[in-house]
Amino acid sequence: MMVLGILFIIFLSVAAWKSKTLTKSGMIGAMIVGSAIYVGFSWKGILLLGCFFVTSNMWGKIKSKQKDSLHDMVKKHNERDIIQVFANGGVPAFIAMISIFDPSNFIIYTVLFSISLAAANSDTWASEIGTLSKGQPRMLLTCRKVERGTSGAVSLLGTCAALVGSCLIGAIAVLLFDLSIKNLLVICLFGFLGNIIDTILGQTVQVKYICRVCHKVTEKKIHCQQLGRKTSTFSFLDNDAVNVLSIVFSTCLSLLIL
Repeated sequence: MMVLGILFIIFLSVAAWKSKTLTKSGMIGAMIVGSAIYVGFSWKGILLLGCFFVTSNMWGKIKSKQKDSLHDMVKKHNERDIIQVFANGGVPAFIAMISIFDPSNFIIYTVLFSISLAAANSDTWASEIGTLSKGQPRMLLTCRKVERGTSGAVSLLGTCAALVGSCLIGAIAVLLFDLSIKNLLVICLFGFLGNIIDTILGQTVQVKYICRVCHKVTEKKIHCQQLGRKTSTFSFLDNDAVNVLSIVFSTCLSLLIL
């Protein structure tokens, strides 16, 4: 049964690569993450991971032409590489592996696993749906209006999407793992908190550059074939590092009430 499950994960990863959802390295990353989660949480864990993966890619492709202008500002694109796969799935996979060695606390690990996916889903939904907002987003800490796609910016549409994305993972986790209502609330709350932490880190320590030619603020170090100037000397993390930290922080914080 275990071998069949892992073979199925390999098949899905190859299919995602063939459909240009993942790069070749992303395919390998998906095999590693998926296998770890299957070993720890069986097919239920894979279904919850699949919910994140499928809905995230669905929202990414909706009105993709409208989002084309954002590719000039962000480093990541529709095809996810191994770094992006680990940034979103590395923490859930790690929790899945740890749960194997401590079966007496399986419910706690299940909730932590669900929170980590809820945080990833919340952030992804906020990014993909929030960029479709008609109005300009505002920086969370200063309320200054900025261009759509700017790291650290929020909109009403994106914030609502983040909450719904977190609650969706929470609801499915409760159905799959027969968790309590308290666990549902914890997953929804801390999953959404992961998006808030991501936004704060995105505004404060995520590295951004000002193009020396067109003066656009972008995540790309090279823009208009010129080396950009950092917007802040204190910024040092890229988007993937921010994603990992926000998932780790929100998941660890939940331990205070579990």
